[in-house]
Amino acid sequence: MDPTRANEVLTDVTVDAGPLDFSLWSLFLRADWVVKMVMLGLFFASVWSWAIIFDKWWRVSRLRKRADQFERLFWSGRSLDEIYDDVGHRPGHPLSTLFVAAMREWKRSNESGAPFAGLRERVDKVMTITINREMMSLESNLLFLATVGATAPFIGLFGTVWGIMNSFQSIAISRDTNLAVVAPGIAEALFATALGLVAAIPAVIAYNKFSSEIGRFGARLEGFADEFSAIVSRQIDERR
Repeated sequence: MDPTRANEVLTDVTVDAGPLDFSLWSLFLRADWVVKMVMLGLFFASVWSWAIIFDKWWRVSRLRKRADQFERLFWSGRSLDEIYDDVGHRPGHPLSTLFVAAMREWKRSNESGAPFAGLRERVDKVMTITINREMMSLESNLLFLATVGATAPFIGLFGTVWGIMNSFQSIAISRDTNLAVVAPGIAEALFATALGLVAAIPAVIAYNKFSSEIGRFGARLEGFADEFSAIVSRQIDERR
């Protein structure tokens, strides 16, 4: 066929078929049901990841600020009993919760007349349990971010592979290698990969950031526990 005539035929087909809509919504609607399920899963994973990110950012910022306030109160020179009376009924963050748990064990031992020989060990045990419990609370939902960051690109890639397989099937059925035949399917398939990356990249960055900040806060709790244990040790030595 004459090249000029072929171009005219191709132009007529394109005009008759109308321009293809490559908007994100159209790509989703035209996708195979398997690719649609992949897209929906990645979309909801991304939304939930961002919800966790904002929640963690708000909690970590608030905890850091309240921990600074408590440490200023703790080292202000007031007695431990006075501080306990102030915060004992409303420990609002892990550092004050750790202090209240240790003070409760201290007071319980004094009121029961338990020997001072094992007091430091009991206080240390209570503080260790409290730190583990508070760290588990702070680390909640981080596993979801790690899972999304690790699996979302591969889930998106699965959608891409499935969509490209459908495109090749369209070529085999129509026996037409024109790019217009396979372009919509390939675009839908690549959209699944893009969604996987959109879900994974923020999740990985947020996981690394919050893991680092929570790890530093855990070290801060352990440092405070060591300081309080030293205070308990001095109190025991003074009472002997």
